[in-house]
Amino acid sequence: MKKIAFIILVIISQQAFSQQNKELAPTPPMGWNSWNWFGKYGINEDIIKECIDAVVNEGLLDAGYEYFVIDGGWRDTHLTENGELLANPDRFPHGIKALADYAHSRGLKFGLHTVPGTHDCGGDAVGGYGHEEVQIQQFVDWGLDFVKLDKCKYADGWNEELLKQTYQKWQNLLAKSGRDIVLSISAYLWRDWYPEVGQMARTTGDIKARVSKGAVFDGIPLSVMGVSETNNKSAEFAGNGYWNDPDMLATGEQGLTIEEQKVHFALWCIMSSPLILGNDPRNMTPEEKAIITNELAISVNQDPTEQGCLIKKEGQAEVWMKKLKNGNRAILLLNRDPEKVQTIEATFPMLGLKGKRKITDVYQEKSLGKKSETIKEEIQPQSGLFLLVD
Repeated sequence: MKKIAFIILVIISQQAFSQQNKELAPTPPMGWNSWNWFGKYGINEDIIKECIDAVVNEGLLDAGYEYFVIDGGWRDTHLTENGELLANPDRFPHGIKALADYAHSRGLKFGLHTVPGTHDCGGDAVGGYGHEEVQIQQFVDWGLDFVKLDKCKYADGWNEELLKQTYQKWQNLLAKSGRDIVLSISAYLWRDWYPEVGQMARTTGDIKARVSKGAVFDGIPLSVMGVSETNNKSAEFAGNGYWNDPDMLATGEQGLTIEEQKVHFALWCIMSSPLILGNDPRNMTPEEKAIITNELAISVNQDPTEQGCLIKKEGQAEVWMKKLKNGNRAILLLNRDPEKVQTIEATFPMLGLKGKRKITDVYQEKSLGKKSETIKEEIQPQSGLFLLVD
């Protein structure tokens, strides 16, 4: 009887952890992260405050971008004797709590990048391994709402079992911390334990962005299309409080054309990806701002039904689709050809639809009338048409 009672207790405990995971991120998290634009050495507390103000003043918070996350570059190069993290004394002389308090005062939630191994990505011995309780208590005391837990580095080299155990330890401690903190797993490829451990998890390496000499639309593994293809492979596992993460957005003046940025954002919306901006919110073009604050596009992303996926591919012509909770469909007719116009067709049977349906151009925010049986459009090179079918 004692053994049965113990097993029941374990199952209940696991269900409680799982339920908490789902409640923390019932829809894909939205926010801003410093890395893609500023990298490690381009940030300091003054720039961070300016970006906090811009996220609020430019209407990004109102659009749903609520998490403000400082990535690498905030830490000092060593820990205290007790294993506590220190803020970089030159770039962040007033410490992290002051910035968390400031972000909260502006209505934002606040997060940090940290590492679970022995060293950070630059080789400094500031990892959380063996100091998890101490560092998580710091995060609670500072008022964090989001932790990006980046795999790099473990001195003796990670193995898969150690990696899983380490991330599970973080999850358990965060769940017991008394504070709601989203766990963003950054370990560069899909693993089957992600949905039970984090609220979002990277399925790819770092997307090309300003920090890595510019964003690239297609043709290499870490381009917009490269990471989309990788992320698409694990689509069936997303939803219900866990979201696959193909990395942060590379919108703004990072190397993509406006049409490529539209495709980029549409794909992240259809794939139910976390919408984490990686731009300079202080200096947005009207075109970029219109893309990333488009209410209809964001509503597609925030619909929690599933991760949409690639449903048709003919050469350079593709159709991506997400089923929405009200029975509607969001689709992207995508032409990856850099030179030729493509006529791309999505039939209603392919979309799982019947009868006449209203078609809305998401970015133009206008009706294209009603169609039945098929949607067929000419799409310009390296461009797309983001549609809502209802």
